[in-house]
Amino acid sequence: MSAVTTPQPTEALPGSEFPLGATVTDAGTNFAVASEVAEGMTLCLFGQAGAETQIPMRDYDAGVWHVLVPGVRSGQAYGYRATGPWDPARGIRCNPAKLLLDPYARAFTGDVRFGPEVLGYADGDPDVPSDADSAASVPRSLVVAEESFPWQDRARAKHTYADTIIYEVHVKGFTMRHPEVPPELRGTYAGLGHQAAIAHLIGLGITAVELLPVHQSIPEAFLPQRELTNYWGYNTIGYFAPHQGYSAAVRAGRPGGQVAEFKAMVDALHAAGIEVILDVVFNHTAESNEFGPTFCYRGLDNPAYYRLEEADPRSYIDTTGCGNSLNVGDPVTLQLIMDSLRYWITEMHVDGFRFDLAPALARQEGEFEARSAFFDLVSQDPVVSRAKLVAEPWDVGQMDSYDLGRFPPVWREWNGKYRDTMRDFWRSHPVGLREFATRFTGSADMYGQGRRRPTASVNLITVHDGFTLRDLVSYDDKHNEANGENNNDGTSDNRSWNCGVEGPTDDPAVLALRARRSRAMLTTLLLSFGIPMLLGGDEMGRTQQGNNNAYCQDNEITWLDWSAQDTGLLEFTRRLIALRQAHPVFRRNRFLAGAQASDLRWYTPAGNYPADADWSDPNALAIALYLDGSDAPDRAADGTWLTDDDFLVLVNAWWEPLEFTLPDTRPQAGWQVEIDSYDPAQPDDGAAPRKAGDTVTVGPRSVVVLLNPLAP
Repeated sequence: MSAVTTPQPTEALPGSEFPLGATVTDAGTNFAVASEVAEGMTLCLFGQAGAETQIPMRDYDAGVWHVLVPGVRSGQAYGYRATGPWDPARGIRCNPAKLLLDPYARAFTGDVRFGPEVLGYADGDPDVPSDADSAASVPRSLVVAEESFPWQDRARAKHTYADTIIYEVHVKGFTMRHPEVPPELRGTYAGLGHQAAIAHLIGLGITAVELLPVHQSIPEAFLPQRELTNYWGYNTIGYFAPHQGYSAAVRAGRPGGQVAEFKAMVDALHAAGIEVILDVVFNHTAESNEFGPTFCYRGLDNPAYYRLEEADPRSYIDTTGCGNSLNVGDPVTLQLIMDSLRYWITEMHVDGFRFDLAPALARQEGEFEARSAFFDLVSQDPVVSRAKLVAEPWDVGQMDSYDLGRFPPVWREWNGKYRDTMRDFWRSHPVGLREFATRFTGSADMYGQGRRRPTASVNLITVHDGFTLRDLVSYDDKHNEANGENNNDGTSDNRSWNCGVEGPTDDPAVLALRARRSRAMLTTLLLSFGIPMLLGGDEMGRTQQGNNNAYCQDNEITWLDWSAQDTGLLEFTRRLIALRQAHPVFRRNRFLAGAQASDLRWYTPAGNYPADADWSDPNALAIALYLDGSDAPDRAADGTWLTDDDFLVLVNAWWEPLEFTLPDTRPQAGWQVEIDSYDPAQPDDGAAPRKAGDTVTVGPRSVVVLLNPLAP
């Protein structure tokens, strides 16, 4: 972006209230910012040396302050100052001493320098306004022109939900230690878009990356004091701006270059057939509660952007655990969210969103409402409703904070019950066969009754928040000492088992058991009905050294170590994904029979149908599922019914091997071993096909998948 000469105040002209943000036109740049509580608004333009030129925004229409400034072009740094009431008792906190970011800025430059000057109040009293100027201590917004980008993805693949395999990954951590990515690109959008990084994703077989937050974020004030930062990025300050810390262009001294770099990354992923889903945080911002800093929304229109306590508007309602909650009952905030979603789809070409603490978006009046204004807007929007929409269906601090299964039909949900069930089942806890079977076949108890599909369930066992798969089988307890909170942060409900030794070990028996359980959980995850989501690095045996809350660890604890790959586990994961992709019986797009998993064709290890006592026995740990490839699980693109090979999935969560008698499923069926998670290297080539009545040994805590080829 080229430097421009900062205009003088006399050059300001009447602007337009639409669109919000900084919009470059032939006549200059139009600046528009919403605030109904401010009595005046000042546009602040900054020269290269940091000199500030203040331009009063004299025009106000429909709750929006606006001005057109000739001569301003892309690359101009700017901010706002709002004058008006300082009245915490009414929840209003205007303070012209605070430079405010533009909520609609497409890019930011500069970092925060935490100190008392970034606070809107003084002397530790949130009722007393501060006159300390914050301009030297906060980032600036950047004018970004909507220039034509040479997109090559117009014919990009659009994967159905049934065909989707999600890979959750951090933009920086994925390539920071990648030996084949050039050093100057590691940890950046350009690094993730590099052919060496994409080659791993292609070889793995995933169809979509779910990126941890890439919106511009700011760390919590206490983290720099510990020489830490908010690595995950769940502390958003700008909902239109790619985080500048992940940009090779910004590193190279080109502020604003993060926008085109992000687009190039998306284009490269699309060229490889990989969709891009963004983890978005529309439930809270980086400004925290009344004791937090003032960067943007608080100073512009505090009651519009945040939910305030009705009895005392000085205080913030907090259903997020982060100090504040966005006010989705206000039209200004709803417009901000919807405009942001449309921008990332239409201008940045992303394919969908995962909504952090999504119930917070449906709390207009405090309670979760499936027909809230936000859900209504999404379902009616011709752009957003067609994107992939995934909810984290829980938040904090409310009676109904766990809302799994309650979202409207257009949404998919992270299935926390699936995670808990599979973690417990594979450590031989008394889950019960009915619970295991229900989760494995798409959680029909939550989605089938409401005419939703198995693909409403995003199945997960590990994600960024918690143990990695390697740590799940290596630690009984969290080890978060590096976070500086005396190991008090992070959940203690991990449902993990260290297999006999806490942490690293050289004991071959323990290592073999850990590897076996890892393969069993991956097999379950990638063959279950629904949408599987794999945590980035789990396929390689990534460890975080027992840290289950590594949000502040921007270092080797969280970065993928490409030099320490578990190549055997990686190859096994590739085989599982290839099996799923090749066979539609594992990608069910509809429930086959009734709403109960027990209505499908299940068998005991003896080859019989389970009795009621089997289903209700909490200590039963072995079951077989028959998948009939001819039962028309769905239609192909040309409208014909899909058919497939038959499969038997033999599951043994006991700590000893178990003999399974093959049931009589189809006349003349001949079964071959396709997957054996106990011994994945054991070949089945040349072995005589197994027939009904034959026995198959399934090793302890493992899965065997048998295939009966479809008759030509």
